[in-house]
Parts: sequence; C-alpha cells; structure tokens
Amino acid sequence: MNESLLRELVPAVIGVLVRRGADFAAAEDAVQDALVEAVRVWPDDPPRDTKGWLVTVAWRKFLDAARADTSRRHREVRVETEPVPGPCEAVDDTLRLYFLCAHPSLTPASAVALTLRAVGGLTTRQIARAYLVPEATMAQRISRAKRTISGVRFDQPGDVATVLRVLYLVFNEGYSGDVDLAAEAIRLTRQLAAKTLHEEVAGLLALMLLHHARRPARTRTDGRLVPLAEQDRSLWNTRLIAEGVDVLQTALARDRLGEFQAQAAIAALHADAPTAEETDWVQIVEWYDELVRLTGSPVARLNRAVAVGEADGPRAGLAALAELDPALPRHTAVAAYLHERDGDPVTAARLYAEAARSAPSLLERDHLTRQAARLNAQLRG
Repeated sequence: MNESLLRELVPAVIGVLVRRGADFAAAEDAVQDALVEAVRVWPDDPPRDTKGWLVTVAWRKFLDAARADTSRRHREVRVETEPVPGPCEAVDDTLRLYFLCAHPSLTPASAVALTLRAVGGLTTRQIARAYLVPEATMAQRISRAKRTISGVRFDQPGDVATVLRVLYLVFNEGYSGDVDLAAEAIRLTRQLAAKTLHEEVAGLLALMLLHHARRPARTRTDGRLVPLAEQDRSLWNTRLIAEGVDVLQTALARDRLGEFQAQAAIAALHADAPTAEETDWVQIVEWYDELVRLTGSPVARLNRAVAVGEADGPRAGLAALAELDPALPRHTAVAAYLHERDGDPVTAARLYAEAARSAPSLLERDHLTRQAARLNAQLRG
C-alpha cells in the first residue's frame, strides 16, 4: 500500500465530503474511518480507482455516523431532564454497545476513547480535554483503536470498570453544558446498577445523582456560571440528593471503597451542608486523601488543595498547590482563588485573567474574566 499516496489524497477526499454537505470535523472522522478500512481491505483487494474508493467508503461512513448520531439524539429527547427514580427499563442497545466497544483487545484508555467517539457522540477535542492530552494525541489513539478492532469479532464484551469510565466521562461532558448527555449517562448507569451489585456502579450512580441535583443552580438566567459557594441551595433537587445518598450508603456498607464512591462521598458532604459556610471541609479533605490514595489523580490533588485551603486556611491551600504541576488545567484558576482568599487581590486578578485565556469552556472563561474585572474594579476604587 502506497502510504504517501494516501496522505496526498486525504485533503481531496475531505473536500469532496464537505462539498456534499458534511462539516469538516465529520468529514475528517469519516475519511479516517475509510483509511482504517483501506488498511484492512486493500492488501487483498486493491481498488482500481483509489480516490473513488476512498470517497465512496468515506461518504458511507459519514452517513452511518450521521444516522447513529440522529438515533442517539432521539434517545436523549426521550430522556427526562430530571431522571426518574425507581426501577429502570430493560437494558437497551446503547449499553450493549458500550460493552462491545470496551473490547478486551484494547487497552482501557483506548477503549474509553473509542466508545466516547463511536457511541457517546463526543468529538475528538472533547475527549482529549477530558483526558488532559493534546487533540492530535487523542486522534492517534482513536485511530489505533479502530485499526486494532477492525479485524476482530465482537463476541467478547469489555469489563464493567472500562464502561464505568466511559459513562463517567460522558456525564462530565453533559454536565459541562457543551453536550447535553448527562441525563442519558444517568439512564444507562441506572440500567447497569440494576444488572449488577458492583459497588463502583452504585458509587458512580450516586455521584451522578448528587451532581445532577445541583444542576438547576449552576447557571444564572443570563447563562453565567454560579460557583458552588454562591448557588441558591433551594434550587437543588432534594429528591435526587436523598436518592444519591441512599445509593452511596448502600455501596459504602460493602466496605470495598473505590474512586467513584469517594467522589460521591465528597459530593454528599457538599449536598448535606445547609449553607456554604457550614460545609464540613475537614471531612472533605479526608475523602480527598482517600481519592488520591486510590487514583493518584492530579485533578484530585488539585481539588484537594482547594479543600485544604478551606479547612486550614488559604496559605495551607497554596502550599498544597505548590506541589502540583502548574501546567495542570485549572491550576491557575485555583491559585487565583486562594490568593484572593489570602488577601492578595493584585495577584489574584492577574491570575484570574491568565486562567480565563486557557479556560476549557466559554462559561468558565466568562466567569474567570468577570472575577478578574471585579478585583481590578475594587483595586481602582
């Protein structure tokens, strides 16, 4: 196979798909899928018209993806914005697809990335952001995963842990507001919880319910982000909170702690506080210690620094933050918050403005920009 010829043809094939009505990102994904198919098929059956073959297959891949996306969106429309408690429906094809994409021939990281792209409907950029890696790196990972499974039979579904990771990331993307998949992720996790007594399935369901319960208070009527400490807690869904706490307590009683249970315990402590000032930050720090022990996650360490700043004062929080890589996403925003708490508005304003420039979403960028403007106005006044 002439790989240099393939590379030369890619822009032209993408151009054909765009002229036919595909957006550029979807065209890129479709051509990528066609190239994977070419690697599988061409050694035994090379085409006479290379470009024509690629255009035909890529267009078919695009149409298949568009139909799958339409079906997924129809499923989302059927999901209530507020997930209902109690017995769930029978397991549907979506959850089965999650398990099939988590194939044993793939590494867990590749299986998660592929499932998010193929079933969850997330873009490569969104998946890369969730994994804290460059978009090009994630594109290569997804391509390798597709090549790996192109010739295998899907009769060995993946494990629960990988599927949980996928559902967790899908929920997070939905919760961020970029793609509204949060309720769909809860629906699927309910199905999984009904089929297994796995304590981490229960932990993830509890975590989702507790976060989703706060969703009505996360943004103002004008769309601006509302930090947790400033949220109107009367808007929180107490029914979802009660259900989440109940599910979590049942899981913790099995005495097999996992990362989702630890995260849910932190969320439950926030939900249990009548006001921000009454939050039990000491206990939250202890749960973050457990989470760091379980995962070693830099994101968990970053959130722990915030909790330490609340429990032991901003100087202690800044000391904990100093141990982390400054390149970590949201590191600068946390530093700005802790410096403001420590009575240093000049540094805080500068850091808020710096954090806004690299914010992962428009909502966060707007919030951080407003924080910087607020402090600068105070300094001028």
